[in-house]
Amino acid sequence: MSDIKELTDRILEFNNARDWKQFHNPKDLALSLVLEAAEVMEHFQWKNSEEMVEYLKGHKDDVGEELADVLYWVLLMSHDLDIDIKEALHKKMAKNEAKYPVEKAKGKSDKYTSY
Repeated sequence: MSDIKELTDRILEFNNARDWKQFHNPKDLALSLVLEAAEVMEHFQWKNSEEMVEYLKGHKDDVGEELADVLYWVLLMSHDLDIDIKEALHKKMAKNEAKYPVEKAKGKSDKYTSY
């Protein structure tokens, strides 16, 4: 069993035990995903690089929980929309590799349209 399937099955088991499928439509799943991503961002808001490094020393588990929440919604949404998220990621990475070839993008933060 793949790790992604195992994680998705765990999420589905959790949701099904609580009869939450009735509340899950694409809009609300997407909103939940964005809200959780915003909670990740809150940990770093108003901190410079040095402050973030120091903050993470005592809050790495908290950030991990928020990242897990983001993954939860990604996996649930991809399941409900019948999207093979592993395949989608491989396809997206291939597109990114074409848009950002190493010889043009290495060490640069420019968007691909500026090459």
